Amino acid sequence: MGHFPTGVTVVTGMNGVVPVGFTIGSFTSVSLDPPLVGFLPQAGSATMDAIEASGSFCVNVLSDAQSDLCWKFAKSGTDETRFADVDWHAAPSGAPILDRAVAWIDCTVEETYTMGDHLFVLGRVRALDADADADGEPPTPLLFFKGSLGGFDAQG
Repeated sequence: MGHFPTGVTVVTGMNGVVPVGFTIGSFTSVSLDPPLVGFLPQAGSATMDAIEASGSFCVNVLSDAQSDLCWKFAKSGTDETRFADVDWHAAPSGAPILDRAVAWIDCTVEETYTMGDHLFVLGRVRALDADADADGEPPTPLLFFKGSLGGFDAQG
């Protein structure tokens, strides 16, 4: 499966007044009408428990300049320090939008399904935006391929 390149996202939410989040590579668009997306966190995740309890989350599509955030939010046991020195502002749901992300998608939790050792979280899109630089040119997305991170260079 490492030969399948994926985009890199950080899914965020709130645990009361405390921001939470984790790196997710398994993110997908599910439906345009109604607008639905999905992601697959590991079952038993305390971060996912907090997101599910809050009822909402925000998917942050990372840029190729944010590889440090990919690794920071991927490490287990760092829940209390993940947002240290990370600039963010609140989405309409209150979930963190990471500054300089390629795009963000704010959602409510529609359903959660157990799928082996992972969950499939279905979210209804409530708000979204792109172009973090507000210059008409969105940043280059971050990709994960065969254990490494890199950017995207369009060909034709």
